[in-house]
Amino acid sequence: MQCRIRDLRCKEVINICDGCRLGCVADVDVRVPEGQVCAIIVYGPCRFFGLFGRGEEFYIPWDCIARIGDDIILIDKPFPRREAEPDRKRRRRY
Repeated sequence: MQCRIRDLRCKEVINICDGCRLGCVADVDVRVPEGQVCAIIVYGPCRFFGLFGRGEEFYIPWDCIARIGDDIILIDKPFPRREAEPDRKRRRRY
């Protein structure tokens, strides 16, 4: 299968470990002398309509890619989950 970097940028990345959508491919890490693709980079989700930047980006090594389809890329890489911070309730002083 031949695929250009331009074609990879349109594909959505889905993790098969937990079924979550990571986003679309934003960039590709390539070793120039060998012409070998090392990894794909997926930007994190926007925060508050893009005004406060983006979330962390995902660096996905080429070895973790399970399958490349027509419109999605399936990867097999477990990402560490952040624990939800406990809700801190404000106490009212009477």
